[in-house]
Amino acid sequence: MNAVENRYHEVLHMLHMENPAEESDSTTATGAVVAVGRAFFALIFLMSGPNHFTRQTIDYAVSQGVPLASVLVPLSGLIALAGGLSILLGYHARLGGWLLVLFLVPVTFMMHAFWQVTDPGMAQMQMAMFMKNISMLGGALFITQFGAGPFSMDARRARRSG
Repeated sequence: MNAVENRYHEVLHMLHMENPAEESDSTTATGAVVAVGRAFFALIFLMSGPNHFTRQTIDYAVSQGVPLASVLVPLSGLIALAGGLSILLGYHARLGGWLLVLFLVPVTFMMHAFWQVTDPGMAQMQMAMFMKNISMLGGALFITQFGAGPFSMDARRARRSG
């Protein structure tokens, strides 16, 4: 474990482990909540990723000025699917988080440039989509630093090697 993970676990311990008899229940509950959170977070990438292979999505990207859209849009779909699956399973979740950062930064700024939209209703919708992506970017960055949690393939691998 690195220093950030150690501190994270120390804080969890202080918050949840005041009574040593509650340690097992608290750890299980925390692990379950983190696993459900990972699944909820990954769902949007796993559900939207396949759309990046459709003509409609590629054409929309072209209309938004995405260069080489016929290549970059399907590639972004692969990145979103790989990152989402990595986080869902908790398998190399830190790398999966970085894949989602790689996906979200260009998509957010190219596809949801609300500041360039002249129609007020459409600008507001694009701003909401922009902010949604910024929020997901924050979640992905969090995963790059703290990993997948105790109920994950990463944790299982660490227990076997430790």
